[in-house]
Amino acid sequence: MSLSPVEGVALAEIESGGGAETPESRDVVGRSPGRLAWIRLRRDRTAMVSGAMLLFFLLLALAAPLVELLYGIGPKEQFQSLLDGFGMPLGYAGGVSGEHWFGLEPGLGRDIFIRLIYGLRTSLFIAFAAAVITATIGVVLGTLAGYLGGWLDAVINWITDLTLAMPFLVIALALTPTLVLRFYGEREAVSPAFGVAVLIGVFAVFGWTSTARLVRGQVIALREREFVEAARASGAGLGHMLFRQLLPNIWAPILVSFSLAVPQFITSEAALSFIGVGLSDETPSFGRMIYRSLDYLQTDPAYVFFPGIAIFALVFAFNLFGDALRDALDPKSSR
Repeated sequence: MSLSPVEGVALAEIESGGGAETPESRDVVGRSPGRLAWIRLRRDRTAMVSGAMLLFFLLLALAAPLVELLYGIGPKEQFQSLLDGFGMPLGYAGGVSGEHWFGLEPGLGRDIFIRLIYGLRTSLFIAFAAAVITATIGVVLGTLAGYLGGWLDAVINWITDLTLAMPFLVIALALTPTLVLRFYGEREAVSPAFGVAVLIGVFAVFGWTSTARLVRGQVIALREREFVEAARASGAGLGHMLFRQLLPNIWAPILVSFSLAVPQFITSEAALSFIGVGLSDETPSFGRMIYRSLDYLQTDPAYVFFPGIAIFALVFAFNLFGDALRDALDPKSSR
C-alpha cells in the first residue's frame, strides 16, 4: 500500500532509530507529523525565544486600548507645554520621564511610547491581513494550476509573470494617490481605514506570486504519486483531490512561506509610510515616525532610536521564528 508524504514523514521518524525497539521509539509511535514538528520546534531555543518575543508584541498590539487606559495618554494627545521655544522636548533624551517613558515628539509633543504601541498594532494588522489574503490567493491559484495543468496553468503562469514584471514601488506610488483622488477630494482628510485598506490591497495584488509558484511546484510533484492516482481511480472529485489529498501534504511549505511573508509586509508598510504612501500622519506607524525623526537626528536622536529598534526587533524575531519553523517542519533537517 502506498503512503502519502504526510504518512511517510511519520513513518520515517518512527523507523529512524533502527530495527531495535526502544522506549523512545515506542513513545514516538502514533505521533502525527505536526506533533513531531512541534517537538523539534520546542527543543529549539532560538524558536522559543523568538516565539516569546512575537507573543509579547502580539499581546501589546491587541491590548493597545488597555495600555492606553493604564498609561493615561492617548496617541493623539499633544503636550505643547513640555516643549521649548524651538519645539524640542524639555529634559533629557527627548523628554523621557516617569510620565512619558520614551519621551515626546519634537514639534507636536505627542507621546512616543503610546504611538509605538498603536504603530505596532497598525503594522501587525496590515501584515497579517495581507499575508492571509496573499496566501489564500496563492494557494488557490497554485493548486489549480499544478493539478489541472493545460491552458489554465498557462494562463496563471502568464498572470504570475506579468505581476512579477511590474515594478512594485512605481505602481504603489502611482496607484495610491489615484485611489485617494477617486474617493476623496484634494482637500478632504483621508480616512485612516481607507489608507490601511489601500496598503493591504496593494500587497495583495503583488504578494501572491511566490506562494502560487511554490504551491504549483509542490502539487506537480504530488499529482502523479500513487496515493493521488488511487484517489482519482476511486472516483474522487476535484474538491476532494485538492482539499483532502493535495493540500494536507503541502501545508508545511505554505506555513513557512506565510511566516516569512509577514515580516516582509511589515518592512514594506514601513517603507511606503516613510515615503508618504498609504497612511497619513494621523495614523500611528513606524515608517511615519522614522520619517518625521530625520529632521532631528542630531538634536533628538532618541526620537529615531525607539521606533527604529522596535521595528528591528519585530522583524528580526519574525525571521528567526520563520527559519526555526522551516527547520522543524523539515524531517531531513539536522536541527
